[in-house]
Amino acid sequence: MLTQIEGIHHITSMARDAQATDRFITDTLGLRRVKKTVNFDAPEVYHLYYANGSGQPGTVMTYFPFPNIVAGRRGAGEVGATVYAVPEGSLVFWEKRLEEHGVTGLARETRFGEARLLFDGVNGDGFALNELKGDAREPWNGAGIADDVAIRGFHSASLVLRDRRGTEALLSLMGYESLAEENGILRMKRDGGNGADLIDLETRPDAPVARQGAGSVHHIAFAVADDAAQLAVRDALVAEGFQITPVIDRDYFHSIYFRAPGGVLFEIATNEPGFANDEDMAHLGEALKLPSQHAHLRERLEASLPKIGG
Repeated sequence: MLTQIEGIHHITSMARDAQATDRFITDTLGLRRVKKTVNFDAPEVYHLYYANGSGQPGTVMTYFPFPNIVAGRRGAGEVGATVYAVPEGSLVFWEKRLEEHGVTGLARETRFGEARLLFDGVNGDGFALNELKGDAREPWNGAGIADDVAIRGFHSASLVLRDRRGTEALLSLMGYESLAEENGILRMKRDGGNGADLIDLETRPDAPVARQGAGSVHHIAFAVADDAAQLAVRDALVAEGFQITPVIDRDYFHSIYFRAPGGVLFEIATNEPGFANDEDMAHLGEALKLPSQHAHLRERLEASLPKIGG
């Protein structure tokens, strides 16, 4: 069993409208935009990052907003719901706020004894707010949402699978242990993690295969401290027969990618160097930051990319 994985690092989704997505995450959910950059492989498209005030791993939601992308189809082989942790007793506030902002798909449920509020993202992606006691992660209060109700970071992610056995074995190798099971959902936990240390495996044998598009989660990334930890994880996964990419420098972390047995794209991302790598912490996400290979495109990109935020 590997010990280097600390929990979720970030979750990346596909979107259609950069402006609507930015408003939803910053104004409705109250998260901080911590980086405004572009897709490494398609620089005409943003890569937008949202998190708590410091951009702490385990709080980071990112988006690729492709203007002409088709709608995704929910199904097996993807992250079906991204779940945020909020303080106990705060769901009354959030239900009212989301209703006032016209958010769809609102529904209450209890999972493993914890209250949660389901809702749809602006792109049709699945979200939930899960009440959690004693979460010490510091919220971002720049959107005027009080600290005693504000989002803390990720609580968990739900992976929808036709057969969970391969993914369960993989997560066990990655340091997760089975915690509880109810209604066909297995909860796995990384003890001593970064706060975003829960994964739910939802088995749906008859679910259609998910189709990537607006509202689809592109990949889920798991956190490791540094390059040495990442290479140790990579070596262990290769030894188990997984096809792993080389290490890729993403400016704010280093990444490796592979496909989990159930079809979900996994990433292992380093906590270093972080989002203050190229701009002051007080001004994260304000200026357009470009990967070095796209720096020569700045004038064109600044003219063509949609204007978002301040």
